[in-house]
Order: sequence, then structure tokens, then C-alpha cells
Amino acid sequence: MLRTVNRVLTALIGLVLLALGLAVLFAAAGLPRRWDLSMPSGWPWTRPGDVVLTDADRTRWTGEGWWWPVVIAALAVLALLSLWWLLAQLRRHRLGEVLVDSGDGEGARLRGGALEDVVEAEAEAQPGVDRARVTLTGRRRSPRARVGLVLAPHAQPGPVAHRLRGEALHHAATSAGLDALPAEVRMRAARHRAERVS
Repeated sequence: MLRTVNRVLTALIGLVLLALGLAVLFAAAGLPRRWDLSMPSGWPWTRPGDVVLTDADRTRWTGEGWWWPVVIAALAVLALLSLWWLLAQLRRHRLGEVLVDSGDGEGARLRGGALEDVVEAEAEAQPGVDRARVTLTGRRRSPRARVGLVLAPHAQPGPVAHRLRGEALHHAATSAGLDALPAEVRMRAARHRAERVS
């Protein structure tokens, strides 16, 4: 969901900034006068010397008591939203390491990528699975797995999911000393291109 919102917001902001930049360049180059174009009424820029906001527009509300608190609040909300969006981009979606209970009270750290590779290899070894992709998410002490399986044409999803839970995910949880390894499994059928037989 966050990826979709991110892409839509980035596209909209990019389009607005591009349109605004092109409009400013259009006016700054004096193209409306050179090309003898009549701009819509209320269009702010028609000549290179025009400004975005006139003195009257900039000072219209400054004498009002509510003006500066509203401007400061709006800018603060905009800054907080921008900071939240930036932090959402920087947040790691994959789990870098898993804390393993080694039984001595110290614990150990297991690379998330290593555990992903082991679960992928065991899942791909199951009958009916062509390819597997595993991503660990969540917290170091309570990881979650996102598993994508590409099933062979003859595979039945029910038995494949049962074997995945009972073997690959169970073995990973046991070896890492976890009570459980919850997983979201997505399956799709393998697509094979038709081949011409002569």
C-alpha cells in the first residue's frame, strides 16, 4: 500500500512542479509576446519582468491577526508531512538480522538474508514449486516472512502450502529459536511459452 501511495504522490508532485516550472520558463522567455499568444484572464506571467505575487497580493493579509499563525501552522504541517514521507522512504522494508536465543542468556544474531536463503532453498526443493522468494519483515525478536511461490502447472496449492508451513517455515523457526514464524504466502502458476513442434 505504501509503495502505491508513494508512487502516486511522487507522480503528482512531479507533474505539478514540472507544469509550474514550464509556465515560469514560458513567461520568463517572453514567449507569449513573441508568439502573439493571448493568455487566459488572471494568468500571472506574460512578460519576463512579471513577478509571481504583486506587492498588493503579498501584503493583503499581513495586517490581520490570524494571518501569521495560519501561515506558520500550515508550513509546520507541510514540513511534518514531508519529514514523515522522507522517513518512510528511508525505512528498511527487509529485516537485516534476527535475534536467536542461544540458551546461554547472551543470544546471537543471524543475518536475515541467510535465513531467507535457507527458507527459499527448502521451499524450492518441495515438489510442485518452481521458484520461491522469501523476504523477512517485522522485528528482530518476532520476524514475519513474506513468501512468493511460483507453482509448477501440476502443483496443488493446498498441499504445497501445508508442506511449506510444516517443513521450511517450521525448520527456520526451530533453528532460530523462535516460537513461530508467521508467513504471508502468495502463489502463482508458472507461465510457460508455447513451443512450436515440427
